[in-house]
Amino acid sequence: MYTKSIDNEDVIISLYIDDMLIFCTCMNVVSSTKCCLASKFDMKDMGETRVILSIKIIKRDNDILLTKEHYVEKLLKKLGHFDVTPVNIPYNDNT
Repeated sequence: MYTKSIDNEDVIISLYIDDMLIFCTCMNVVSSTKCCLASKFDMKDMGETRVILSIKIIKRDNDILLTKEHYVEKLLKKLGHFDVTPVNIPYNDNT
């Protein structure tokens, strides 16, 4: 995590290996931060984040939902268990 103050706006850069998120309340500061970084490093702007570190980000109105559903589905497909039929298993609460 890196932080910087630009024009009385704080910008937060979260970096994990080769994935980066830039947070700020002002899009102009985000854009200038991207330009500054691109002038120093070879990087690609992937746009607004939808998935990071196997966490899916869903924006609804003023809410942000973080879910691992994306990762679980990918894992079930990889293991060949995505399209299985669910069954009822009796639950014994005495065990």
